[in-house]
Amino acid sequence: MLDTVTMKVVLILAVLINSDHLLKTGECTLTHDQVLSIIPKTQVQVDLLKNISTEYETVLWQPVSPQYIIEESAVHLFVPANSSETINDLLQKHGVTHEVLLTNTKELIEMQTRNDSSDPRSSSSYYERYHSLEDIYYWINRTTQDHPDMVKVILIGSSYEKRPLYALKLSVEERPNKKAIWIDCGIHAREWVSPAFCLWFVQYSLSYYKQNRDITDILDNMDVYVLPVMNPDGYKYTWTTNRMWRKNRSHSRNSMCVGVDLNRNFDANWCTEGASDKPCAETYCGQFPESEPESEAVAKFLRSHKDSVKLYLSIHSYSQMLLFPYSCTFDEAENHNDLLAMVQEAAQKIKRYYRNTYKYGSGARTIYLAPGGSDDWAYNQGIKYSFTFELQDRGRYGFLLPPSLISRACNEALIAVKTIALRVIEKTQALL
Repeated sequence: MLDTVTMKVVLILAVLINSDHLLKTGECTLTHDQVLSIIPKTQVQVDLLKNISTEYETVLWQPVSPQYIIEESAVHLFVPANSSETINDLLQKHGVTHEVLLTNTKELIEMQTRNDSSDPRSSSSYYERYHSLEDIYYWINRTTQDHPDMVKVILIGSSYEKRPLYALKLSVEERPNKKAIWIDCGIHAREWVSPAFCLWFVQYSLSYYKQNRDITDILDNMDVYVLPVMNPDGYKYTWTTNRMWRKNRSHSRNSMCVGVDLNRNFDANWCTEGASDKPCAETYCGQFPESEPESEAVAKFLRSHKDSVKLYLSIHSYSQMLLFPYSCTFDEAENHNDLLAMVQEAAQKIKRYYRNTYKYGSGARTIYLAPGGSDDWAYNQGIKYSFTFELQDRGRYGFLLPPSLISRACNEALIAVKTIALRVIEKTQALL
């Protein structure tokens, strides 16, 4: 009996001594999920990064698709802990230098999901936190109850997994032929600051109507439709299962891969260069235009309101850009100069008030081709003031923007919305 106990003690001591040795020598280190920034210098390095991002367990943050990895352009790559050693060895072996943007994404995700209360009235910092889908649905109910004179909820459809798609209509006076603005958020599941902005915008509008001249002018002249979460299934999935998920959660008959990129699913040069017909790709365009119930619901609503909706805004992150059509072609939009002047003025105001820089221009020329986008589709429906905003930041935190930066990101976007909306009001009134 004594021999057995002695043997156990010796084994435990050996494990402890060995563990201490490993920690001291660094031969065994604890790895975390990381985000790397890599600037490929040669075509060989470009090809290596394309291979890493498709053949290994990683997630491309920027660009969204391997086809857009080019020399001298930064690549942001999410690397899970279990792939970290392999990826670092590959980069080192091929002489590819990189910077670690985020050393432990798990901590940031925990910070994002920490929430004290779901009651909007219990905390002034409610709009400076991220909220689960359930919280957002609760907020929609409370907001409509608390402001029945200004807010109406509209069920425009449901998601693949049968979650409701609620849009809020902000309206201060009903009158015939009143024009409108449409704002959608959360088309891509992992872009959490986008739904945060939609909530921020609604709260700001309700709080500062008749106090702030710009928002008062906007609401006096236009109704505003706000869809806080266009992709509820994907958004829910980022809270429960995979924070890096982008697409919706629809299933394909011909593939085990799940999800369609809703911003490649609209009928604007659908599934041409810049989208993928492969179900496993992040930019999978779906089986046909509006194949997804989420994009179909938005398209159906806008088609039925296209005579009144004069301004379309889709809110995304990240990269700090103010974009307009076209993204599906390099052709210039008919009113290119008007659109350019609007985003230029908005970017200048953001720079003046917040000392932050936003790039601006047509989508295809400013970033890359992205066919099947909602903004191009809306433009082609006759909504000639159509924009996509990419909110903070430019890669320091990427999709994991800390809650402490929500306020600034939303205020920057708010300046852009107000600037452009006031210009659209001027343009539409001039036509009357």
